[in-house]
Amino acid sequence: MITRRGFFKLAATAFASAAALLGYGTVAEAMGTPRIRTYTFTPPGWTTGLKLRLVLLSDIHTTKRWMELDRVAGICDTANSLGGDMILLLGDYVNAMPKLGVPLPEDDIAACLSRLSAPLGIHAILGNHDYWQSWNFASDPRLMPKIGHAFEKAGISLLINDARRLEKDGRPFWLAGLGDQLAFIFQHTPGRKTRGGVDDLPATLEKIVDDAPVILMAHEPDVFPDVPDRVSLTLSGHTHGGQVNIFGWSPAMNSRFGTRYRGGHIVENGRHLVVSRGLGCTEIPFRLGAWPEIVVLDIG
Repeated sequence: MITRRGFFKLAATAFASAAALLGYGTVAEAMGTPRIRTYTFTPPGWTTGLKLRLVLLSDIHTTKRWMELDRVAGICDTANSLGGDMILLLGDYVNAMPKLGVPLPEDDIAACLSRLSAPLGIHAILGNHDYWQSWNFASDPRLMPKIGHAFEKAGISLLINDARRLEKDGRPFWLAGLGDQLAFIFQHTPGRKTRGGVDDLPATLEKIVDDAPVILMAHEPDVFPDVPDRVSLTLSGHTHGGQVNIFGWSPAMNSRFGTRYRGGHIVENGRHLVVSRGLGCTEIPFRLGAWPEIVVLDIG
């Protein structure tokens, strides 16, 4: 039988362990310097001789205290140093969860991200938080979210259900960007039967008019089972790598597929998906087993 003194010793040990874990998850991982995670592969349908280095930034979730603009500027400088042909921004630049902290002005976020530089440009899609935090979109879903307008003013290429043909060394490829799949989750929009998103995969792929390889940016990876073989590579974020992982268990996994697309380079039926674990946090400033990362892809 445990004594009163033994109980308090055990309780004190448990409390100290919990405090140490919380401190680690907040200070070490959530506020940690992003790790550089590199994947090298050639996806199907890729043009022989076309070599691309892509640098991916996702889920920055700017907010007072936890992701201030000086920290974002440092991330941008690191990304610039990695020699990417393109830098791709995969959504969620703002924080729509007020518990996490005070939001930052969209124009200031875009101005900070405009310090990014790469030979083939900086290209972005929007994520669910970018829609949820935008009061103009909430009042009229025909309007562009505020961060989208800020990106356009800052000269950042924004793709929403659109595709752009690019070339490197005379070899063409397509970069497509899907609208967000969860944009309407907090609102019932007149004329819509479900609370889904602004995504339109068929319309996006219709913009592609030749047989050059296609890279698709889609904030949430849940669309991947519906992506056709015509797309060589799908790039996503959103999952935060689970954000909290306990011996492989991710209690807050924000995907209808559970941990199937938690993070990393995933190959299913010969089709390729890369899911970034992202940089910031949502709900709480805490990461465990999901260190912030900048992803580098050497393709071809």
